[in-house]
Amino acid sequence: MGRPPWEVADIFRDHGPAWRENNAGHISLGQLRTMSAIERCRSAALGGHVLRCDRCATQQIAYNSCRNQHCPKCQGAAAKRWLADRKAELLPVPYYHVVFTLPAAIGDIAYQNQAVVYDLLFKVVYDLLFKTTAATLLTIAADAKRLGARLGFIAVLHTWGSALTHHPHLHCIVPGGGLSPDGTRWVPCKPGFFLPVRVLSRYFQRVFLEQLNTAHRQGRLQCYGQHQALANPEAFADFLTPLRHIDWVVYAKRPFAGPEAVLEYLSRYTHRVAISNRRLVAYDQHGVTFKWKDYRAKHHKRYKTMTLKTEEFIRRFLIHVLPKGFHRIQHFGLLANPVRNPNLKRLRTLLIHHTNQQHKAKSTNDNDNNNTPHSTYICPVCGATMTIIETLPRTPPVRAPPS
Repeated sequence: MGRPPWEVADIFRDHGPAWRENNAGHISLGQLRTMSAIERCRSAALGGHVLRCDRCATQQIAYNSCRNQHCPKCQGAAAKRWLADRKAELLPVPYYHVVFTLPAAIGDIAYQNQAVVYDLLFKVVYDLLFKTTAATLLTIAADAKRLGARLGFIAVLHTWGSALTHHPHLHCIVPGGGLSPDGTRWVPCKPGFFLPVRVLSRYFQRVFLEQLNTAHRQGRLQCYGQHQALANPEAFADFLTPLRHIDWVVYAKRPFAGPEAVLEYLSRYTHRVAISNRRLVAYDQHGVTFKWKDYRAKHHKRYKTMTLKTEEFIRRFLIHVLPKGFHRIQHFGLLANPVRNPNLKRLRTLLIHHTNQQHKAKSTNDNDNNNTPHSTYICPVCGATMTIIETLPRTPPVRAPPS
């Protein structure tokens, strides 16, 4: 697949310097670093190497990637590595996709124009989103009236809507069942049914608002700009009141067809960025035109194009830059990092006993161990392996003289 005619990097290179100057004081350090990384990605600025085909002697220059988690060009390899690790962790059970979405009013609190507090506010709200979602799934699943089991799941944070608007939500991939409270058996969900979404929604709503109010009282959630009046505890309480009386969006999609379908689905969500280069339709004096999906429309009418002024396009892209050190993908419950491997081993043993399908478990294990290494560089002419014959150094950044 060839290079798209337009890239986010082209837009940043052409308009980034002027945009940074016009918005000085309102840009976080993380946003500045992301812009710089995307502008320099796969260019001579980052260095690279010269490749030669072992069969036909074709030579090719390959420049290094920036590896920034928000770069549209750097997510393919990262996704493949992550998915290869996850393949060995899949269980032979149905998987469900559950989505938790924050109301627009909460998202507005997270997004502030002041660079000083930008990362802090995002981190508080996004951290609450992860923790509240985990508490909701783990608590409701542990209820004996619902499932009566301990869950494990993967949560992936997305902060954008299709039009690049700020729309924080979590995609959770959850096995259809869990470990019994005494740890002696696998407890499956009812066929085709995970947990009641209305119960999930109401619990999620109550706990999130409680935790948000606590963060405000402790001074961890400060209010600036148009939300400055919410610094007053009474005003903040009045702000939360209508949010207690609306339905918060939580929905569960039908179970996947099998482990392979889970991996295919995960590959589309885990390392996605706000917009891919292939969604860009035009880039000219009128602005940036890109494809987007209007979920309020039906069927084929959902797919539309939108044109934004270049300055607005850059602003929308950068509001999805996560705070430094914040992990977009997190694991909870039985799949939490410290306990994942022993829990998976126990669950597989219990599932063999539960389903009496030992041959399927063996097939899965055999496939997991078949990690044949693949060549990193493939010749575009004949498909043979390419070897690095020369390394190109980075171009030193241009720095202003000391004042």
